[in-house]
Amino acid sequence: MTKIHYTKNPDNSTKSCKARGSDLRVHFKNTHEAAMALRNMPLRRAQRFLENVKEQKEIVPFLRYNGGVGRKAQCKQWNTTQGRWPKKSAEFLLDLLK
Repeated sequence: MTKIHYTKNPDNSTKSCKARGSDLRVHFKNTHEAAMALRNMPLRRAQRFLENVKEQKEIVPFLRYNGGVGRKAQCKQWNTTQGRWPKKSAEFLLDLLK
């Protein structure tokens, strides 16, 4: 296994964390979009967001890998039109946060 190098260290390391997974049984593009939606969220808010995604109360906006992704009304809160509720990716990210 190769050694992992991060390109930038956080400004305040006490308020941030690093995590990664390998050989995961989830779709990369769905997980990427879900992880990008979690950026700059506090931990409790991120956990609540992922629980809401599993229950389809909140949506993950698809900004980069959005070919063939349907338009949903819930995406208005993110100022975009395309999104999904990737349950399997949300479960994995929730376990990663715990």
